[in-house]
Parts: sequence; structure tokens; C-alpha cells
Amino acid sequence: MKNYNDFTEQKISKLFWRYALPAIIGTTVNTLYNIIDGIFIGHWIGREALSAAGLILPVMTIAAAIGLLVGVGSASRISIFLGQKAQDKAERIVGSSFVLTLILSGITLTLLLIFIDPLLYVVGASEITHNYAKQFLQIFLPGSLFLTLSFNYANMMRACGYPLKAMLIILSSVVANIILAPIFIKVLGWGMEGAALATTLAMMLSFILVMIHFTGKNSLVRLRLKNLRLDKESIISILSIGVSPFAMQVATSVVVVFINWQLNSYAPLSHISGDDAIAAYSNANRLITLFIMIVIGINQGMQPIVGYNYGAQNFDRVKETFFYAIKIATVITGVGFLLGMFIPHILVSAFTPDKDMIDLSSTALRYTTLLFVLIGFQMVTTSFFQCIGMAKISIILSLSRQVLILLPTLYILPLFLGLNGVWLATPVSDLLASLLAYLTLYWYFKSVKKRHGLTNN
Repeated sequence: MKNYNDFTEQKISKLFWRYALPAIIGTTVNTLYNIIDGIFIGHWIGREALSAAGLILPVMTIAAAIGLLVGVGSASRISIFLGQKAQDKAERIVGSSFVLTLILSGITLTLLLIFIDPLLYVVGASEITHNYAKQFLQIFLPGSLFLTLSFNYANMMRACGYPLKAMLIILSSVVANIILAPIFIKVLGWGMEGAALATTLAMMLSFILVMIHFTGKNSLVRLRLKNLRLDKESIISILSIGVSPFAMQVATSVVVVFINWQLNSYAPLSHISGDDAIAAYSNANRLITLFIMIVIGINQGMQPIVGYNYGAQNFDRVKETFFYAIKIATVITGVGFLLGMFIPHILVSAFTPDKDMIDLSSTALRYTTLLFVLIGFQMVTTSFFQCIGMAKISIILSLSRQVLILLPTLYILPLFLGLNGVWLATPVSDLLASLLAYLTLYWYFKSVKKRHGLTNN
């Protein structure tokens, strides 16, 4: 039980990094796949293919959202149950998670494949980019089941006290993708299909490795045959927490689709093609998403510590962990802000050798990171409410930035500012969502201060 006792005894900063660093590796894997594919596609297939790679992001995000729905909810509940010394309940979560993922992913992926053609036009594909996008998705979508399952169980592995092992498994899949992608795309000449196949095989590797762990005798919490069933209590507990990050992912897909529509509408007014504007946005978004995923990794590193201590009623350690996570997340988003402001051309040139595309992508990156420094605080606060089981508040805060504020802003600002209004909608949303998170957090700590014995520090 040493791993569990560390939650209540070890210094917070040391314990935090023990879990956050592997979690960061785990959460950035999707973005790393996307960045790797973007680099190889942009340089070896072409400009139109790069635009297609940006178009399919909402579809890929929907597929990955199931991983967050089940995986994050499962990990949160496992941490709480282990804090309560309820190992049997934790193992029921592990079993139910597998079955639930197969069912939800199977339904989602089947529907996406059936309606792939109209779906691509909905997300903004042109006649030129449609074929590239379809070639990728027809291979990626079936294979994404492996990504979803490996993501789920890597989260649970961290919650069970194996953060380093989870990190190594995820890293192995990234390395595999880096090796396979140039072989399939360039050497064998398989183009978009090669990029998708390289990603799929890499995801399959990580799935096999996490299954070896959870079915092994040395795992403290195991995947047992008797628990491979839809346990009602476990499912409710998983979904009640996982629904918040799931909603955020789905909202992200909706927002990207709406951004694509707006880019198609307003870019021609600035004598820029819609396809080029979408490609530029996707280049900037890949880099922004990398920083966001690092913060999500910080949140997941915070999650088992906060979850365990909240379950054990160690509320001072809950608060200390939370504020430490805010400091680190703000540093990360601050770095993103500085890079976006001062060296955007260097960053986006990784995706394309085309000077005009580099200039346009740099403009998109500089505008969208204008208030990026605030997002670390907003995201950690949202995750905090998720960690302590206050799912409704977490959902509202998640949707505030992604939907409730951003979508209206995306509609209104371009009416007055044209294409620049599309870029500026993101920083305006960042500001207002962060203000809402601050007010919510102030209300929460004020209302529970006396009951939980929290200090003002």
C-alpha cells in the first residue's frame, strides 16, 4: 500500500510531478500523433492534404472523446475508491470500463464511417480536400478503438500508482509512429493512407502493453473476467465524472467545425482561399493543442492526489495540490503565449515550406494566443471540480469557454472585423471564461471554508 500512503504523506510538489509528468506524456500523445502526421503530410504530400488533415480534426476528436468519457471518469473513481480502501469497487470499475468503451466506441465509430461523406462536407471539406480526408479516416477510425482503450487504461494505471509505466507505454507508441510514418508515407508512397496506418499500428502497440499490465498478477488492481460486465453502479459513477471532459471534447469538435465554416465565409473577403485559411488554422491549432494537452496532463496528475485526499477528507492537501497545479499550468500557458507572440514563423514552418502558408499560419497563431496565459487557471479550476465529484459545475465551466462564450463570439466579431474576427474570438473567450472560473472558485472556497477547515493561504 506504499503507493497509496504517499498520497497522504509525501511532499505535494514531489508527489505531483511523479504523477503529472507521466500524465503529460499520456495526454500529449494524440497531439503528437497529429503534429507528426502534419509535418510529414505538409512536406511530403502537399498543401491540400495539409488542409484535409486540419478538417478531420473534429471527427478524430469525437472518436477520442469516448476515451475521456470513460477513461477520466474511471480513473477519478478508482482514486476515490482506493482512498476509501474499497479495492473491490475499483476492480469493478476496471472491468466495466472495458465493456463500456467497446459499446460506446463501436456505436460511435460505426456511425462515423457510415456517414463519412456527408460528415466531411459538414466539417468544411471542399472537392479538393474531401478525398484526402476520407483516405485517412477510413483507416484511422476503426483503429482508433485501440487509442481509446489504451488511453482509458493508461489513465487508470496512473490512478492505481503506476505513472512511470503508463508514461513508458505511451512513449513507445509515439516512437513507433515516428518510425512508421516516414516509411509508409515517403518510402512506400502510401500518402494519407500510410499516415493513418502508421498511427493505427502505433495505437495498437500501446493497447497491447496496457492490457498486459492489467491482466498480469503483479497489478494491484486487475482486469478480471468476472468484472467484464456492465455493472450499473460502476457505469453511473464513471459517466457522472467523465461527462465533463467528454462534453469539452465534443464541444471542441463543434467549435472547430464552426471555425471552418467562418473561415470559408470570411477568408475570401481577404483574398485568401477557404482551404488555405483552414490549413493555417489547423497548423496554429496543433501547436496550441499541444500546450492545452500538457495542462490536461497536469490536471490528470493532480486528479489522483486530489481524489484520494478528498475521499480521505484531507482537505488541506486537496487545496495545496490544487493551487500548485494552477501555478504550473499558468507557467505552461505563459510559455505558449510567449512563443506564439515572438516566434510564430519558426513554429509553423515545421508543417510547410510554403512562405505564404507560413505567413498566414503565423498570423493565426499570434492572434489566437493573445490571452493564452489565462487558460491554465481556467482549465485547472474546471478539472478541480471534476476531481471532487462536482460534475455539474465542471461541465458548466468546460462549456463556458468552448461553447457558451466562444460560439457567439465567433459569430459576432467577424461581422465587424472579418477574418481577424475569427482569430480574435479565441482570446476574447479565454478572458471571459477565466473570469467565470475565478468567480466560481471564490464562491466554492468561501462556502466550504468553515466546514472543511481550509485556510486562506
